[in-house]
Amino acid sequence: MRPSRRRARRREALAGYLFISPWIIGFLIFTVVSMSYSLGLSFTDYDLATDTAQFVGGSNYSALVDDPRVLRSLGNTFTYALMAVPLETCVALLIALLLNSVRRGAGVFRTLYYLPKMTPVVATAAVFLLLLNGNQGAINQFLGIFGIDGPQWLIDPAWVKPAIVVMSAWGVAGSAVIILAALKAVPVELYEAAALDGAGSLRRLWSITLPMISPTLFFIVITLTIASLQVFDQAYLLFYRDGSSASTDASLFYGVYLYQQAFQQFNFGLAAAMAWVLFVIIMLITLVQLTVGRRLVHDESGNL
Repeated sequence: MRPSRRRARRREALAGYLFISPWIIGFLIFTVVSMSYSLGLSFTDYDLATDTAQFVGGSNYSALVDDPRVLRSLGNTFTYALMAVPLETCVALLIALLLNSVRRGAGVFRTLYYLPKMTPVVATAAVFLLLLNGNQGAINQFLGIFGIDGPQWLIDPAWVKPAIVVMSAWGVAGSAVIILAALKAVPVELYEAAALDGAGSLRRLWSITLPMISPTLFFIVITLTIASLQVFDQAYLLFYRDGSSASTDASLFYGVYLYQQAFQQFNFGLAAAMAWVLFVIIMLITLVQLTVGRRLVHDESGNL
């Protein structure tokens, strides 16, 4: 390589690093340093009043194993994730397909569908507290039109997690926009060739659309899984806004229990240990998804 070209590439690389340096600095300070501090804190018994930490080894991790509420919260979180991720993925895909089929006024519809994503979570929770009210809620009143007695969404343990899933599905617009971008990138020639061969709409969806956007769908599944395992704000705002819950066992998610240990009982060492256990669980699940995804996701050439 000529020296002038080598110098030009070095200047280009330097310029790139300078442009992303604010993110790098923020990542090092607010992520790497914070995670390192929390890892050290997980091996201590931290006293907030005196700002002192006493090293206790792996006692915090042993306490997590012996605490039945940890396993209960993990079970609730996994159950919620198994319910929420498929539903949110399917809803996002359906919205994206609808938006992709719109010709006139497409920008208006995209804006309307994206508005729920812009709504603050607190405001969304306030709305769903009214919608999911077991006695006077709009959802149960709508079901009553068909002679269906709606459940006590916020009290009945069997309906607590579906209530949070419904609220979470309200904000799938972000995923829908990503899927819509993938749909726009599918070559039109593939649909034209399939139509000439007599393929119907469902056949084109199954044989062309889904395989071509499978990398995007796989990305959506991974990100939704990570978000679902860290669920906190929806559960807290619906069930713990006044400091208690009518369905403690069913609504106790891992993130909520971590918050209680850290900011209500001030067991910061135990909370840090819980955070790292969740980090390891998410990492393992993501690795399993990546391994399975290699067999299911099509590459750019359309092959598995």
